[in-house]
Amino acid sequence: MRAVVYHQFTDDLDALQVREVPEPKLSPASVLVEVRAAGVNPVDWKLMAGGLDAIMPTQFPVIPGWDVSGVVVAVGMDTPEFQVGDEVMAYARTDTVGGGTFAERVTVPVRAVAHKPESLSWEQAAAIPLAGGTALRAIDALGELHARTVLIHGGSGGVGGFAVQIAHARGARVIATASEANHDYLRDLGAHPVAYGDGLADRVLELNGGPVDAVADFAGGMLETTLAVLGDDGVHVSIADSSVTEHGGRHIWVRPDGAETARLAAMAAERVLRVEIAKTFPLEGVADAFRESRTRHVRGKLVIVP
Repeated sequence: MRAVVYHQFTDDLDALQVREVPEPKLSPASVLVEVRAAGVNPVDWKLMAGGLDAIMPTQFPVIPGWDVSGVVVAVGMDTPEFQVGDEVMAYARTDTVGGGTFAERVTVPVRAVAHKPESLSWEQAAAIPLAGGTALRAIDALGELHARTVLIHGGSGGVGGFAVQIAHARGARVIATASEANHDYLRDLGAHPVAYGDGLADRVLELNGGPVDAVADFAGGMLETTLAVLGDDGVHVSIADSSVTEHGGRHIWVRPDGAETARLAAMAAERVLRVEIAKTFPLEGVADAFRESRTRHVRGKLVIVP
């Protein structure tokens, strides 16, 4: 089968190559998925540069990609939940970095797989699992939000956009940071936009008429601002800055969870969750997708379509 591979840790995106590789093995508790679309996440190029080598073993050559939507073409011996022909979606990370989703086929542990609603496109389904799951975990960690104010750093990104909508659906007043170009987009998602940069804390306090009740940081480097705007009993989380734990916050890491993905899929099917696709790329365009992701100015999600 065709897949994108790299053979060593590097930040040189030209090292990504499309090659013929062996078909992945099918373990008893997994399904073989014919890939229709695969979401791009910043962790993909961070892994390529060795950014998580200290905590995750790697088996080269690596096929990158952790998000997938597609059709089940084979099932393991212990997968009664699924059958050949099922349309599915998954956050397909395993404990070893190696066999990813930027390929024609991928094996996925059954614990990570959810059925894809008919109303979602392949691209939408592939864009949801990791970013949506991260947003859901972060908002869940903030506790009760009804009639409370939440500040979301990085509200127009892949994770931030989902978080804005989830918090809004729970009755929160959402303030979200983004560049001016994305302010109308944030308003459409249910947020009050505010420009990031110098003076952010003052702008948030003025907009809210005082401290906020909760903060979710999806951008990184925002701890000083978070602490400046958070009320005395406020809660805060970050996916990008582990130092928040030293200041009473929680660092969010999300594991593959088919039931969680199914919750997100249902929200998207019911139009509670809007899935913004920024751009799609073929397998040969993965390097270009990574370059765009690296700019950190993508609104919504980038998706690979084999």
